[in-house]
Amino acid sequence: MTTTTTNQTTNVILIGAGIMSATLGVFLKELQPELNIIIIERLNEIAGESSDAWNNAGTGHSAFCELNYTPQKEDKSIDVSKALKIASSFQASKQFWAYLVEQKKISSPTIFINSIPHISFVWGADNVWYLRKRHAELTKHALFKDMQYSEKWNILEKWMPLVMNGRDPGVEVAATKMEGGTDINFGELTRAMFKHLQSLNGVSILLNTEVRDIIKQQNGQWNIEIKDLITHHQQQLTGNFVFIGAGGGSLPLLEKSDITEAEGYGGFPVSGQWLKCNNPKVIEQHAAKVYGKASVGAPPMSVPHLDTRIINGKKELLFGPFAGFSTKFLKNGSYWDLTSSIELDNIFPLLSVGLHNIPLTKYLIHQATQSPEDRLEALREYLPQAVLEDWELVVAGQRVQVIKKDKEEGGVLEFGTEIVCAGDGSLAALLGASPGASTSVSVMLDVLKKCFSTQMQSVQWQQKLKQIIPSYQKSFIDDEQLCVQTKVNTDKILEL
Repeated sequence: MTTTTTNQTTNVILIGAGIMSATLGVFLKELQPELNIIIIERLNEIAGESSDAWNNAGTGHSAFCELNYTPQKEDKSIDVSKALKIASSFQASKQFWAYLVEQKKISSPTIFINSIPHISFVWGADNVWYLRKRHAELTKHALFKDMQYSEKWNILEKWMPLVMNGRDPGVEVAATKMEGGTDINFGELTRAMFKHLQSLNGVSILLNTEVRDIIKQQNGQWNIEIKDLITHHQQQLTGNFVFIGAGGGSLPLLEKSDITEAEGYGGFPVSGQWLKCNNPKVIEQHAAKVYGKASVGAPPMSVPHLDTRIINGKKELLFGPFAGFSTKFLKNGSYWDLTSSIELDNIFPLLSVGLHNIPLTKYLIHQATQSPEDRLEALREYLPQAVLEDWELVVAGQRVQVIKKDKEEGGVLEFGTEIVCAGDGSLAALLGASPGASTSVSVMLDVLKKCFSTQMQSVQWQQKLKQIIPSYQKSFIDDEQLCVQTKVNTDKILEL
């Protein structure tokens, strides 16, 4: 039997105990310590969904090796604008994390971040030409000045011996390497930030708690109806500001808010799987993140990579991700998530996207029906001498790609993250996936600008933000001195 308890009032309500809510929560308590914050999480653990190490690519998406961030245009030129933006955002994230470590709000950086080279690897004449041109374009900018490029077999063997071992010497190959790459366990980082938040006055976290409804009151406040999944008790929270950072679960919650800005948004779920190496001898022979080019029709989040990871203090080796299809919006969600998200205002964009993305549909069907031998064949493009018994299939996280209205197409599929805010700034939701966690600091700064615009212009907040992020309101893109200084400072603090 359910019971209703007394309404509880707070300043800020954060839905979802992942990297985004943790980042926003820390920002708000740094900028305005007297704020009261309640975090709501439906699972019994923090960072159990998209932020978890096994569910997240964990590369520290800095655009060093992800080729989908530097597309080739019709005139054969390479567009590096997205790579520059993401690399800049990642530097802001590193400064934020360094601040938390330096201020002893996080005990040790090694629990969540480690140095690991980032490598882009291609084969075939056209791809070699592309990578050579990409390197030339990126190294014009300070953020990528240290990027190495080589087509020489003996150099590539030193960079990635397992990848080159047994490869056909008659095929042209090339690679770029960034020594300054990182591996990040976003689950551990999230838990460290929430541990700090829980030590502060005015912060509480409700685990095993599900949001049932989100209702705007006439006075501008929000009523959040919640249910304890253990006791089945129900209650209401009232807050001035609500942030929905629930990963794949954000879209259904955003729809419950009924804000006009959410009209027309839909979601397309994509599941993932990894091949996990279980042979310690193989794992020890590889020490890099090696990214290639995505297959034709593949979503950007499915760019194949051979990935050295540090998870729970142990070195791991993963390959993938292999895409699949599930109607769930969360790994721990319901198979009814997709159908229940369909409403009158988004059904046309959803149908339009389906009609205009048939290659993607075919790709997902092919991926979902692959045999172990099919996956081994894909792996052997990166590890020519891989054997099936050294690898096991593990389930990765669930992603929901954003679908929104478009005047020309009816609906378009967005690959990236998108902030949807109420007109009065009282509610914000984060939709989408990659690059996600790596750019969480820049994304949450955008939320603050949109939802706390008056406070963001105050001298107090401006001074504090520059203390937390020394490069705040400066540009990394062409300022070599700023890049070098920032990297030296943050790498020292983060023990990289």
